[in-house]
Amino acid sequence: MKTIKLALASALLLLGGCASNGDPRDPLEPLNRSIHAFNETVDRVAMKPLAEAYRAVAPQFVETGVRNVFSNLGDVGVLANDLLQFKGADAVSDFMRLAFNSTFGLFGLLDVASEMGLRKHEEDFGQTLGKWGVTDSPYLVLPFFGPSTFRDTVGLAVDNNYLDPLRRVDDMGIRNRSAFARIVSRRADLLEAKAAVDAAALDGYEFTRDIYLERRRAQVYDGRPPRSEE
Repeated sequence: MKTIKLALASALLLLGGCASNGDPRDPLEPLNRSIHAFNETVDRVAMKPLAEAYRAVAPQFVETGVRNVFSNLGDVGVLANDLLQFKGADAVSDFMRLAFNSTFGLFGLLDVASEMGLRKHEEDFGQTLGKWGVTDSPYLVLPFFGPSTFRDTVGLAVDNNYLDPLRRVDDMGIRNRSAFARIVSRRADLLEAKAAVDAAALDGYEFTRDIYLERRRAQVYDGRPPRSEE
């Protein structure tokens, strides 16, 4: 997986000659739009129907439990990135979240940590690279994965290959089924939001790109981007 992503990044760098003259953050817009259209087709044909079926069949408490379990697993990577960014207070908070939810929360089925006032944070290696001084890089749409940048693609590879607890599961069948369940659960959580975007956005590609880039900038700077970038 890591090799494939690095090869993709290298190939896209070589495609710089096909850059558009539009948004300077998106020099590969023609290519990105093609991949975006492909992802939209995959979503319409496969992922959205699966998510709707899951929503229709699974009781609310099952959806919540599944969401909580994968959120708890995700806190492992969040904690690691807290430490890499030297966020001591957040690291302590996220360690406590992980400890309480994994024990009293029955391996994450119950989010007891949030009820105790331990707020969930969102940190990943793409943000860590930004904290380390890796500047914003061109927007990039990845097949199946969706919106990203060159920096965030490297971060995604690190998070998926080294900081995801599911990668440590030896049984391939369990690992693959768990990964699939996580994808369907996440897509089900986005059903209403995606429908609203599709209904409101004149250009779904531009809307998704702009929202993604602004959100990532806010995350890297913890909601306080430099005045020169506002």
